[in-house]
Amino acid sequence: MGYMEPRIRKKIIVTLFSLLIIILAGLSGGSLYMLDYSLRPDNRGKDMEGSLAYMRDTYPQIRPWLDSLQRHQALRDTFITSPDGIRLHAFYVRASRPRRETAVIVHGYTDNAIRMFHIGYLYNRSLDYNILLPDLRYTGLSEGDAIQMGWLDRKDVMQWIYAAPSLFGDSLQAVVHGISMGAATTMMVSGETLPPFIRGFVEDCGYTSVWDQFKKELKEQFGLPAFPLLYTASLFCQWQNGWNFHEASAEKQVSRCTLPMFFIHGDQDDFVPTWMVNKVYAAKPQPKELWVVPGAEHAVSYRLYPEEYTEKVRDFCKRVFK
Repeated sequence: MGYMEPRIRKKIIVTLFSLLIIILAGLSGGSLYMLDYSLRPDNRGKDMEGSLAYMRDTYPQIRPWLDSLQRHQALRDTFITSPDGIRLHAFYVRASRPRRETAVIVHGYTDNAIRMFHIGYLYNRSLDYNILLPDLRYTGLSEGDAIQMGWLDRKDVMQWIYAAPSLFGDSLQAVVHGISMGAATTMMVSGETLPPFIRGFVEDCGYTSVWDQFKKELKEQFGLPAFPLLYTASLFCQWQNGWNFHEASAEKQVSRCTLPMFFIHGDQDDFVPTWMVNKVYAAKPQPKELWVVPGAEHAVSYRLYPEEYTEKVRDFCKRVFK
């Protein structure tokens, strides 16, 4: 290697170091922006009145049920505090008579418990079950400073599961039913050690993992590959929230689940692509069932086929509650 003047060598080193600083600063800024964009979006989940109006307009069949609940003060609020000091809210409704059968219903991304009232209607009005509908962190009446994409939420949902007997009695039997991010949360819960009164799970259009979902969104919305931004954003998420995109995997969690699970996914879903249900379904040991809903885009299967959806859930619950 030829001789290089110290002045030139120093200039090259300073230039390379400056470029490195610029690249790191850009990645850091981009990672923080990505976290704010995805975990702290404009949060319609805090718009309680707007959410209720949306549900009444979108699902007119639930209006008499909601009116009856409000008239008889049967829609009730309850709160718990998480181990890290976050105050969490849920709605609950008891069945029309003492029943063991209970559904824990988990909402999706930027939604809240109110925006799962159609599934609440399914279980409470159509099947006459008890229902518990948590507001996940940063939504509804729950505290929190960011959406947690199901991974940290799984622990909160488990806390609600353990609180359910105090609301509905010690002899309850329960299923967990989630849609979209709530379905991913449901699958993430399924891989944990749970009390024996949990009998099964219904997941409707949940993603395989936070990594897969963010990788897909990064490509579609910004035209960017996973490397390097997704890797650095995952590290920042670990620093901010205590979890990273890779570990937040519904696919890994369902592989540990031995309880029955009913998978539902629209065959026209391009937000959580339909191929994802095939991966989580393949990862799940028996017993399991799959319904790929014809013509359904993301999270609209019940809206398109309310009677068939209800009957399939009813049949699944009859088998798991026998």
